[in-house]
Amino acid sequence: MIKVIKHADVYAPQHLGLRDILICGETICAVEERIELTATGAPVEVLDLHGAAVGPGYLDGHVHVTGGGGEQGPASRVPECRVSELVSCGVTTVLGLLGTDCITRSLENLQAKTRALSQEGISAYMLTGSYRIPSPTLTGSVMRDMVLVKEVIGTKVALSDHRCSAPTAEELARLFSETRVGGMVGGKSGLTVVHMGAGATGVEPLLHAAEISDTNLNKILPTHCGRSSRVFQDAVRYSQRGGNFDLTAGAPADAARTGGAARLVARALEQGVDIKQITISSDGYGSQPVFNERQECIGITYSRCNTVHDELCRMVAAEHIPMEVALQTVTSNVADRMGLSGKKGLVAPGADADLVVWDDGLHIKQVYARGKLAYSGGEPLLKGGFE
Repeated sequence: MIKVIKHADVYAPQHLGLRDILICGETICAVEERIELTATGAPVEVLDLHGAAVGPGYLDGHVHVTGGGGEQGPASRVPECRVSELVSCGVTTVLGLLGTDCITRSLENLQAKTRALSQEGISAYMLTGSYRIPSPTLTGSVMRDMVLVKEVIGTKVALSDHRCSAPTAEELARLFSETRVGGMVGGKSGLTVVHMGAGATGVEPLLHAAEISDTNLNKILPTHCGRSSRVFQDAVRYSQRGGNFDLTAGAPADAARTGGAARLVARALEQGVDIKQITISSDGYGSQPVFNERQECIGITYSRCNTVHDELCRMVAAEHIPMEVALQTVTSNVADRMGLSGKKGLVAPGADADLVVWDDGLHIKQVYARGKLAYSGGEPLLKGGFE
């Protein structure tokens, strides 16, 4: 099916102004001031947006697609995500991973769910590993997972958290190196996502491990970097060394301590951090446990993926960050980390036709996932087989 979207105010994410967008199947074929098709012999669908704003579909780089949780036992396991909920939030690409529980939530389960989401109409990838070292794997090693399993683009590990396995710098260095080389051989991102807790060690083991493994910092992404002022300042210091960092959207505890992801983006920009070094993710379907001073879990809830859009709105409306700047944190920057630059996170010829249409209040009106209308008029059109 050929589609022509007319009179769209395009954020690519840079602001292009009014453009027409030509979509052929799942791909954007042209973005021009005016597109007029002559007879093609194929059906053409034309949609006039009358100046409504359009941008790339959001990439959420931290989603527990199989559900997280478990800190209060089996009954506290979080449910799996649903594709209808993702597209309703503007999310058209997800990166799935494991959390605290890598026993009842397995990599095999994660791979199956990742494949299911792709079959249902969005784009889905995954990380091997978990909080633990040695890392759980699908094939016996991180490098083999990277090379042999098409969905795997990187590795997950946890640091500076009482739930992690307290990895040494040498253990981290081996993991960073294996992931990086696996990415080279497999043609993948080779990214290591590092869950950052609020422990006293901070980013120091990470920096030491990167140094002794000779791994470029742009292949190591610390996440949850807004959980305290100290962790945030560690992240800023990390960015000054050339690294990137990720902030968690909509986390109530983070908002109470540091003002939340949108506020921290503004603070980072004030301190000279390049916007291209910052991403925002939801930690969707991951648990948000509350621990007392004895590290006992005394309460638990879980996060949702709509927080990514909410933080985008806050960056623009409350922090007065220009839309074309704020949008990078949930689109093109995430695509760069995932090794998907040129394919995801932008509105340009050759990119996947993942689009979000907003009204004047920045509410989501429509979402296209791989060229198909997935959400419109307040209702998801893309649903899983059992929804």
